[in-house]
Amino acid sequence: MSDYSIKLTETLAVLERIASAFSPAVLASSLAAEDMVLTDMIFNEDLPIDIFTLDTGRLHVETLEMIARINKNYGASIDVYRPTDENVTRYIVQHGLNGFYESVESRQECCRIRKVEPLGRALSGKKAWLTGQRRAQAASRAELDIEEFDAAHGMPKFNPLANWSEDDVWNYIRSNKVPYNPLHDRGYPSIGCDPCTRAIRPGEDVRAGRWWWEGTNTKECGLHMIIGTDGKPQLVRSSAEANVSEANTSAKRAGRTESAVPKGRAKRALSE
Repeated sequence: MSDYSIKLTETLAVLERIASAFSPAVLASSLAAEDMVLTDMIFNEDLPIDIFTLDTGRLHVETLEMIARINKNYGASIDVYRPTDENVTRYIVQHGLNGFYESVESRQECCRIRKVEPLGRALSGKKAWLTGQRRAQAASRAELDIEEFDAAHGMPKFNPLANWSEDDVWNYIRSNKVPYNPLHDRGYPSIGCDPCTRAIRPGEDVRAGRWWWEGTNTKECGLHMIIGTDGKPQLVRSSAEANVSEANTSAKRAGRTESAVPKGRAKRALSE
């Protein structure tokens, strides 16, 4: 069995375990390639994992069109969360429509209003959430765990594709004919808001096009950050073992068991 096939089998098993032991769980989708891989797995395996996206009000047209494409392809819809009009208006009055270019602080405040606050509402009442983050996406994600504990929201956080390569992602998309954002074909490996994302140049890091006017150590929007003991934002990196153990114990008491390989109705072309 190839390395890719092993990763695929393990990822499907992780998703089934999340659906069994951490319900209700939800995938936070940016509608980018990695999240479309997880979306395809969730819908095709008919897993009880909800999916939502954050419409910041500044997304590319191509990104917004992915919502309708998902509905058409899978016959299912995803939830959409938006920032409050009050918060957006307050920001524009104080900083201007594009005030995020002026400083890291003003940009982070914009992300907080348009992404972080709506995320909190989307996660309300959930027991766990999932992302499409991968270790290879950025140096800041090199130590990414498949299972973490999100102290900011008080729940387990899963990154099922943490150990996948970019080739793995596109192998899955092409093999399974998964719909994807056409911006990926135009030099956008990482896609955020329209005014904050550009196509990358040959040889650049995959996230070089995100907030390109800032230093490399600030290229996070806050969705995957917590406030450290020093009062500064830091990436979620705490172990989830203790928290996951408690959930697993509860699952066993309820008579739920984990199967090694999910038995769904999805087609799976395993490219060697």
